[in-house]
Amino acid sequence: MSTVIRMREELPDDGTAVAVLDGELDASSVGQVAVKLRRMVENRQHRLIVDLTKVTYLDSAGINLLFAVGGEVRARQQELHLVVAPDSPIRRMLVIVGADRSFPVHPSLAEALAS
Repeated sequence: MSTVIRMREELPDDGTAVAVLDGELDASSVGQVAVKLRRMVENRQHRLIVDLTKVTYLDSAGINLLFAVGGEVRARQQELHLVVAPDSPIRRMLVIVGADRSFPVHPSLAEALAS
């Protein structure tokens, strides 16, 4: 598997942090993503949106990261929102592990930002 993952960070002035991931979120890339996600969420943000629409592969390490970061932001009275294409294998996997019951999941970044 490739260790290539790209992450674009956006910090709009509305208290939202947006991370757009592109590539494979797996055991070989989860460490670098974890550091960047945690660095993005400061006390002035009220939510973190992680856009997974361009993620081509997600393994258990990536899923564990989402739950860990979700728990951390929840403990800080913030929210984690996920963006996942409705018919993608990533969406099916997140439904199987219950992420859709733990975090708001949106079909597009525009809808996540509007929520």
